[in-house]
Amino acid sequence: MTRVVIGGSTGFIGRHLLQKYRAEGREVITISRSGADLTWGDQTGIDEAVDGASLVIGLAGKSVSCRYTPENRAEILGSRLDTTAALSAAIHRATLPPALWVNSSTATIYGHAEDRPMTESGGELGAGFSVEVAKAWERALMAEALPATRRVALRTAIVLGDAGVLGPLRSLARLGLGGTQLDGWWPVSAARRAAGTAHLPGARGGRQRFSWIHVDDVLGIIDFVEGHPDLDGPINACTANPVDNRTFMAAVRRAVGARIGPPLPRWMLELGAMGIRTETELILKSRWVVPERLTSAGYVFRHPDLDEALRASPD
Repeated sequence: MTRVVIGGSTGFIGRHLLQKYRAEGREVITISRSGADLTWGDQTGIDEAVDGASLVIGLAGKSVSCRYTPENRAEILGSRLDTTAALSAAIHRATLPPALWVNSSTATIYGHAEDRPMTESGGELGAGFSVEVAKAWERALMAEALPATRRVALRTAIVLGDAGVLGPLRSLARLGLGGTQLDGWWPVSAARRAAGTAHLPGARGGRQRFSWIHVDDVLGIIDFVEGHPDLDGPINACTANPVDNRTFMAAVRRAVGARIGPPLPRWMLELGAMGIRTETELILKSRWVVPERLTSAGYVFRHPDLDEALRASPD
């Protein structure tokens, strides 16, 4: 029996991984702030769990679906760096270190892209708060010299499935608010510019790109990476079929049987984001990312078609 250690096991992807590995008969040890075998404050327990494990998966981090206040920004960054450092320290001290450590990153690390898709080899990293968090997260993954452990940073796109972003979007579509999300001018304070949290106007007409992946493929990619020892470093975890916002929201409306969905201008999106305590960057930034390395290595996506992926995402 091979042991898997999952850090951040109570989140969307972590819960799916836990169910999958236990169904396969693998020993699984979970780490989270609560509701897991170990807490992040138990470094001794983490060390013991990691020593002799075959696979370590790091998924922990405060959700970015919040207002980017100074307190939330500090928690978003700290929750990622501290948990990654805890796993890194455990692997460094292990007598039998794991062969593979897969750690979350994000496709948001790339810049706002309207002219071409971003790949691992030729993509341009962006700037601003969210991008700097992603860069720091990957630096933390690679900080220690861990010669016996292969490390992979999964630059994951928006994940579709039975939780996450899809639920609220379906609810909006059923209410007749599932239209194209339009960028445009919005006043930005000097403080937000300085903090890197300002979203400046970008793609027009709902043409901002939307890179996505189904949770089944996130699990499949981790399996694929585990079986392909030549893969390490950053890997784009997204389908090869990104769409734009206009196309994505039309697919969501079809999935819930909503006939109407008038376009939503930015002023309306900004007011709504304030009301539900989130940021419009999450829907207005153009994330145009493709899985160059996975495609070259021969990974076959289980859900490459958007409409089918939405049907395969329980309500």
